[in-house]
Formats: sequence, structure tokens, C-alpha cells
Amino acid sequence: MTGGAGFVGSHVVDALLDAGHAVRCLDVLHPAAHAGAPPYLRSEAEWMAADLRDPQRATRAVIGVDAVCHQAAMVGLGSDITDVSDYVDHNLMGTANLLRALAERSFAGRLVLASSMVVYGEGRYRCPAHGELTPGPRRRVDLEAGRFDPPCPRCGRGLEPVAVTEDAATDPRNVYAATKLAQEHLCAAFAREREDVALTALRYHNVYGPRMPRDTPYAGVASIFRSDLEAGHPPQVFEDGAQLRDFVHVADVARANLIALARPEPARGVFNVASGRPRTVGDMAQTLARAFGTAARAPEITGRFRLGDVRHVFANADRGRRRLGFAARVSFEAGIAEFARAPLREARSS
Repeated sequence: MTGGAGFVGSHVVDALLDAGHAVRCLDVLHPAAHAGAPPYLRSEAEWMAADLRDPQRATRAVIGVDAVCHQAAMVGLGSDITDVSDYVDHNLMGTANLLRALAERSFAGRLVLASSMVVYGEGRYRCPAHGELTPGPRRRVDLEAGRFDPPCPRCGRGLEPVAVTEDAATDPRNVYAATKLAQEHLCAAFAREREDVALTALRYHNVYGPRMPRDTPYAGVASIFRSDLEAGHPPQVFEDGAQLRDFVHVADVARANLIALARPEPARGVFNVASGRPRTVGDMAQTLARAFGTAARAPEITGRFRLGDVRHVFANADRGRRRLGFAARVSFEAGIAEFARAPLREARSS
């Protein structure tokens, strides 16, 4: 397990240990995400505080393993484009070193990659005249004017957003997204060279839940809103709050990984990991504020935007149900109620 101390990775570790598996975890404890070793680390696992970008550490980490769950990555949009070298270094060199170490050990087994819905860029849309399509990047001039929904690139009409399937064209719109898609390509190339390696790429949608880091640009929107509420500030909702996303609880994401690693037959390919029920970002902020308590400040719709963001992207979860055997169980209401009370993780750079 790489990234085993992180938000999603630590929940996967718990699920594997609870199912009786022996787990070795490697984590660099990056200061953007950790203020040291977090208290929830399970002593039953073997822990290596090491950097996957170090080839020798990567080689030692994979000795004797029969399955690999690759969660380690820098996540989120980050501070600005100056983060580009760090994202490429951690996400791509780390992955390359892991794959080389596995090749040197003649690894034969399952490789489960934590990917992300960000590889799609914008989700799918339907034009009444031209059918399903993917619009191009949104223009700054439109965003500044409050025109957040992309028009049909052929006729300029308004579009209806529809659920994105795994066979949709990939179109990463920011640095993080580009590195996640590159991770998929690297792992796929490795699996093609090694026919006895079964690759499963799990494209997480908007994951939330306990152990998210607080007050960091590398966190997801749910963590940012929760940090605002804990500081006594209203959640700052970008654009008009009508962006559609699929919010999936981290316990469900951990279970998807467990299924991929332990099911009797491997499920090769790419799978959305999502609830299958889209919500607006504004709805999530309002639901979280209500669950946080009566003293919580109501969310503020700011109209601000980030060029690296997309308007609507939410999942069709049918392939995961059919071929992986995964379906989300935690309801949005129950999950948000738990998240409103759960402690957030401190980051050294916060």
C-alpha cells in the first residue's frame, strides 16, 4: 500500500486489516498533508516512512508482496501553476519507481490504482440539436461575466449535463488531472508488458469523510468547507453553487479498493467509484452547514472561479456494479452528518 497514511489510503488499510490481510504501507508523510504521523495508524500494519521517489526504498517496499494498492499522490488543484514540478515529481516519478521495482521483482498479481474523475475534464453534455458531446475549456471572459455553463461548441445552445461513463474521452484541465491520467497510462503500459498483472484503475469522484486534511489548497471542497465552518466562517462557494458533482463517502471508496484487491477474479479495467447520485456544490455546503450545528454560518455564493475547475462532472456507476461488484452504501445525509462531527487532520503547512 502506497500512501497508506493518507485520507483514502488509511481507510483502505483499515478495511484490509479488518478483512485479515497482512499490509505493508509506505508513506512519505508530505507536509502539505501531514503534521507528522497521524494517530489513527494501525499498529497491525508494517509501516515504512519513506519516499516512493527513492528507487531503493521502492524496491524494498515491494519485496514479498502479492498485491499492490497505489494511493500515493499529491492531490487537488494546489496553490498555482508553480506546483507543476512537485506534482510531476511525486505523482509520475513515484509511480515510475514503483513500477520499475515491481518489474525487477517479477511481480505477478493485482495492481489497483487510485485514479480520479478529474481525468475526464468536463463531464458529458447533451445538446438538443447535436446530441451528446464534450465542450471545450471555459473562457475567462464568460466566467468573469457569470456565464458558468458551457455552451454547445457547434451551435452555442445551452447544454444538459449527463452522467459520465468510463469510456468517455479524457481531457484533463489542470496539472493534477494531467498527472492522474499519466499514472493510468504508465500502469496500463506496465500491465501490457506483464500479462500476469491485473490492473484495476478506480476513478474516484468527490470523496469526503473523516481524516481529510484541514486548511490546505490540496484538500477537497468538502474539507475546505468544513475548515471554514470550524473557524466560524461561512463556506465560500465558488461560481453560483450549481456545479454538479458526485460526493462519495470514504468508507465506500475503501470498500471498492478491498473488492478490487480481494474478489475471486480480478476486475481489469477502469471504474468510476461514486454514489451515482449527483448533488450541487451549493447543496453540499448547505447540508454540511446544517449538520455542523445551529451556530454555523450559512454558505456564501461568491461568484469567484478557478480556470482549472470544470462545471459539471458526475458519474454513471453501472460498470462498477456489473463488473466490479461495487455499489455505494453510505447515504449522502448520513455521511455528511458524520463528517460534520469528525476531526480533520492537521497539515504541517497549514
